[in-house]
Amino acid sequence: MSSTTTVMERDADESVTRGGRRHGGSGPLERITVNLIARASRALQAVSERTGDSKTDSINRAIQVYSYLTELDAAGGGIYVRESANSEIQRLKLFV
Repeated sequence: MSSTTTVMERDADESVTRGGRRHGGSGPLERITVNLIARASRALQAVSERTGDSKTDSINRAIQVYSYLTELDAAGGGIYVRESANSEIQRLKLFV
């Protein structure tokens, strides 16, 4: 089962403050329909609840982070994560 989400990007001049954070895009709005698998839909719901961001803002942010991570990876850089305060740092592997 999949769900469909529509993504909109705000113009930079239309920045919105929500939960003390600034939101906004860098261009005109673009409407895109996305079909999400159940796992992605649940993840989107969870991140929206955790951050207080709308689903649209969460998707926009996720795409920007993914773009940044793939750019780092393509340039030969490394991405490292620590899952908890007591765990060791591990290199994150992207499969793109």
